[in-house]
Amino acid sequence: MYRLTTLVIAVTFAAGVIAGVLLAQPGGPVVPPDKAVITVKVPADAVVTIDGKPTTQKGPERVFITPPLDPKLSYALEFTATWKDKEQKSVKRIVEFKAGQSKRVDFTQPEPPKDKKPEVKDKKPEVKDKKPDSKDKKTEPKQAQGKSRSFYFTYAGKVKDLPAGAKASIWLPMASTNAQQEVVVASQEIPGDLKIGQDKQYGNSIAYFEGKANDKGEIPFEISYKVTRREVKTDVKGNLLAPVATDEPLSRYHEPDVKVPIAGKPLALLKENLKDKTLPKDPFAAAKVMYDVVNSHMTYKKNGTGWGQGDAVWACDSKYGNCTDFHSLFISMARGNKIASKFEMGFSIPTKASSGPIGGYHCWAWFALDSKGWIPVDISEANQHPDRAEYYFGNIGENRVAFSVGRDIDLSPVQKGPPLNFFIYPYVEVGGNAYPAEKVERAFSYRDVP
Repeated sequence: MYRLTTLVIAVTFAAGVIAGVLLAQPGGPVVPPDKAVITVKVPADAVVTIDGKPTTQKGPERVFITPPLDPKLSYALEFTATWKDKEQKSVKRIVEFKAGQSKRVDFTQPEPPKDKKPEVKDKKPEVKDKKPDSKDKKTEPKQAQGKSRSFYFTYAGKVKDLPAGAKASIWLPMASTNAQQEVVVASQEIPGDLKIGQDKQYGNSIAYFEGKANDKGEIPFEISYKVTRREVKTDVKGNLLAPVATDEPLSRYHEPDVKVPIAGKPLALLKENLKDKTLPKDPFAAAKVMYDVVNSHMTYKKNGTGWGQGDAVWACDSKYGNCTDFHSLFISMARGNKIASKFEMGFSIPTKASSGPIGGYHCWAWFALDSKGWIPVDISEANQHPDRAEYYFGNIGENRVAFSVGRDIDLSPVQKGPPLNFFIYPYVEVGGNAYPAEKVERAFSYRDVP
């Protein structure tokens, strides 16, 4: 098993390659678009480690190239140079980078100060002689600055009950940076070559590797992230909305999913609750009506079977369920009334302790005001905390991390089995067949950044 601190690609290394982190690049720093090149200048006799792992290169200038990187992620490594200059000297530098970048670290010079924006004095804005135009009044939505929380989140588990030496294909969802969170992979343990891809429909980041069972018939895995998550606060009148990404498939968020129809029972339930009233034409006001209908119709509980599938029709009939059932019903109503809406999955981070285990996933929904911006809803939380029902329409807290969006997902590479209802837990295939979920152990945990 190879441990790659802060990187997300496992590589089988040849002789002369530094232990478990980067590949040595003997020539000049030519930067491939999917990798990063880091050049280190040190005293010729210095010993260089990367995240505590020794390197083998010698000389005053040493060049390293990373394995392939996910272009949507940011990375960080700690370089330490140790040498003798009258007395033993040890210097550490943190290097942050992305795919396609070239970075240079010079240990022979003092560390440069952090970049600061240059101060501009007495500079007046340029005034153009132009008559006002109604088109100029359009402003881009802003995001309110709410609370934030930084923590480490560990996504771990193991495939069990395999014959020793048996091979399995394993897919894991990956947390990535977006408008609500900043994510850096802090460490990983993967027993094979890890490939990072994106599903074609939604652009979710997906980790894939092929593992071989050990003598216990197990394939363990672990990825830890450092996350800074921001509270999302929206205000339509103040034009405070979560931005719509340029590559988001808004048209897809108007269409039905297998378990989320845009006609039939969910819309009939909405109409029944409206009674003699009509649904507001304003999409924000209409979404609030749907939010209230779902919250009053449903009760959060996990009794019997059928819950947890995100089945909007089942939710209409059962009147209870977990977060998937609440938000699937909301999305059915919204899409059925031509309001784009999406399903997002991740994990809630407990607030009563600074570290500990996490039992399972959490999910929430978003609806869009055309292409102006997104507004979040967390109806299952509102149902459990009635005193915060108004808050959870348009706002979600900082105590969570997002991993994936969408339903009916084809993975990358595409799995042999049917599209996944949603993607938050590991998906495993053995011999081209889906491996039973009960034979895949999961362990999620967190700890706050000091």
